[in-house]
Amino acid sequence: MNGPLEWITSIGTVAAASMIAFDLGRRATAWGFVLFCLVSALWIYIGLTEDAVPLAAMNGVLLLINAWGVWQYWFHPKNSA
Repeated sequence: MNGPLEWITSIGTVAAASMIAFDLGRRATAWGFVLFCLVSALWIYIGLTEDAVPLAAMNGVLLLINAWGVWQYWFHPKNSA
């Protein structure tokens, strides 16, 4: 588990966490959650193909949490104009 896909996914995870933690506004936070969803899906793929089931399971849960974040920031009725 030290290939280019793992490195790209690791960097994407750090970028997503930074976008949310720096609180640069609703749009940046929403995109951070989208990026988190993407990298969580990639970690699931990596975990399943590399026989790292705990990694895949953890990111399955994180994918659901981050999808909830996307819902909250982009689609929740309280945020419609």
